[in-house]
Amino acid sequence: MKFKPAVIALAISLVVFPVSQHAEEINKIELPDMGDSSGTLITPEEEKEFGEAFFRSLHSQITINQDAEIQQYIQTIGQKLAASSDTPSHPFHFFVVLENDINAFAGPGGYIGVNSGLILMTEAESELASVIAHEIGHVTQRHLFRAAEAEGRLSIPTMAATLAAILLGTQSPAMGQAAIMAIQAGSVQFQINFTRENEAEADRVGMQTLANAQFDPRSMPTFFERLQQSTRYYGQNIPEFLRTHPVTASRISDTRGRAETYPYKQYPDTLGYQLSKAKIRILTATDDTEVVNYFQSRILQGTPDQRIVARYGLGLGMLKAQKLKEAGLIFQELAQEFPNQPQYASAFARTALEARDYGSALLRYKKLAEQYPQNEAIRLEYISCLLKVNKPEQAKENLLSLNPETQQLPIYWQLLAQVYSDLKQPAESHRYLAEYYYATGQTQDAILQIKLAQKSKGLNFFVSSILNERLNFFLTQEQEARRNR
Repeated sequence: MKFKPAVIALAISLVVFPVSQHAEEINKIELPDMGDSSGTLITPEEEKEFGEAFFRSLHSQITINQDAEIQQYIQTIGQKLAASSDTPSHPFHFFVVLENDINAFAGPGGYIGVNSGLILMTEAESELASVIAHEIGHVTQRHLFRAAEAEGRLSIPTMAATLAAILLGTQSPAMGQAAIMAIQAGSVQFQINFTRENEAEADRVGMQTLANAQFDPRSMPTFFERLQQSTRYYGQNIPEFLRTHPVTASRISDTRGRAETYPYKQYPDTLGYQLSKAKIRILTATDDTEVVNYFQSRILQGTPDQRIVARYGLGLGMLKAQKLKEAGLIFQELAQEFPNQPQYASAFARTALEARDYGSALLRYKKLAEQYPQNEAIRLEYISCLLKVNKPEQAKENLLSLNPETQQLPIYWQLLAQVYSDLKQPAESHRYLAEYYYATGQTQDAILQIKLAQKSKGLNFFVSSILNERLNFFLTQEQEARRNR
């Protein structure tokens, strides 16, 4: 499919930037347009398709979180904010990027990513909410679509790859520049800009969203100030792309003045925020001993809730280090003390699974799935457990009853492929593995899986037709991407 006037855009980022006398010069880079604010140059269907292609490209270039509990948390807080925005009907998808860099970004189609490094830097849930609200503001104000119209007509795969390459430049400048150069070699030329006016508007709209969603408006200037202060540790190593997004003294002052117009009250963190943050710290730790010591040192510090979270983090650290007995004892105690908190019981079940005590793991997950039927993270872990104990029919039944949003995640296709493999149906297994590879930006592998499926014996007309349709679709996507490389 071809887009209307060229759709290349910047993945808008909220980032660390030192105050500089050259800031004005830095902001004078131009950005081609994706459309206008009325939406006449790009239809909602095209924007949705572009967003999905952008997300697939990201999967192939950066590490996107696949942990179901973390995904459930970030989606929950994101949707709470989106529902309180000035465009609550706009579709959004929120996700976590497992990168230590302090960054967040808004892509086309309402895809909003937050780096794990930024989440760990926040000291309150409202600070994280302020970042997400800011990015929602970029989307609802259509900042990706408000610049001078560019020339040419580009395919969606190419535009998605371009946008992902720009984002990749914020994570790894050398790789990002290589990707952009490769696209430019195919005669795709572009420049990038994100203006101070856009940032100010996203701050203003985001703060209103923040307040409407019952988060602390004062958290926005507080977090901006910490971002500004932290830049002294970066020296000259800040990627050039990040320099277009300054956190200036005037920006902090403006947001603080606006925040003071709201009445003061306490905004306690949810336990979900604290537990997700602990889990992210474990997932991104490079030294198991160091992260275990981190939580061990905090068990007797802070508020009662903070000490409980430290115990949970310590248990996760033990689990990661394969100290399963110690982890099991911690999670068992937590689950008994807090029977209505699913994360503790889920971690207890996961420990049994890691210890290959499949009988205990299955009983625990089954009980949890019955107790929390709407908890998709628990259901996904239960499905994985069912596959471990060779119950593919039950796993399939549970997979097909997941909500539509969960069925769009890569893990859904991966689990479905495993189900059909266990059921000795190779054509269906290859077919769904192809969908998994496509969802993670690996179109060539998707093509290979479809071709393997087509070689399976006993294919009926219905399955053959589906395989032919998907193969043609994947081939077309790959050809369009190659033409513009």
